[in-house]
Amino acid sequence: MAPPRSAVRGLSTDDLQAIRDTLGAGRKPRVMFTEAAGQIAGQVGQVVRLTDPELSEEWVVVRFGKDELPFSPTDLVIPPKGAKAAPAAKKAAPPQEPAVPQPELKITRSPVPAPREEAKVTTVDEAPVPAADKPAPPRKAAKVAKAKAPAGLTVTLSYTEGEWTVSASQGAKALAKPYTIRPSEALKMVALVDVPGVQEAVEQILSAERSEAEQQAEKLRAELAEIEARLAELRDVG
Repeated sequence: MAPPRSAVRGLSTDDLQAIRDTLGAGRKPRVMFTEAAGQIAGQVGQVVRLTDPELSEEWVVVRFGKDELPFSPTDLVIPPKGAKAAPAAKKAAPPQEPAVPQPELKITRSPVPAPREEAKVTTVDEAPVPAADKPAPPRKAAKVAKAKAPAGLTVTLSYTEGEWTVSASQGAKALAKPYTIRPSEALKMVALVDVPGVQEAVEQILSAERSEAEQQAEKLRAELAEIEARLAELRDVG
């Protein structure tokens, strides 16, 4: 006899670990449906796999008859000894129309810090016609997994060999290749970010470039004065 419905609390953490170990050993442990599972309460099925509990509350996949449906741990308990699994439902004549392919939705998170099991949403074809003496197993509505998060956007300001460049990428996709900007534009961009220490570093680079440019200008002015003096001498000779 099944335990009273008021005493059914679902699978405990120890029960779930035992199920995980049994699946790892290549066996399919049996579970019994609680009153939370609806009209199949008291029936027995087999756990075929465990999915990711972070993607759906119904992550314990149970084979019941010919169907494999997801349930939450509160829908299931470890069955008492002697409980028998539900037999597969008998099929009537095959339908006249061809079966419609089952759609499948796969979701991968990006960026991926660690591999995760893919969440799948599968619609179930029309249930087979049950025999007159055996009820057809109910079907549970599938839940859609969480939407995929957009990839991160990165804008990079660089200074290399006297040139300032800006580039942008989203995830692994390059949105803008490095292109050259003026030093004043680089300083404006850094001022908008207002990160401690960064603006000072940019100002030091610009100050060094300014000093070098002034030295080059002084050198060019001295060379120009020398050329003009030489030219004046040549005119006097003429």
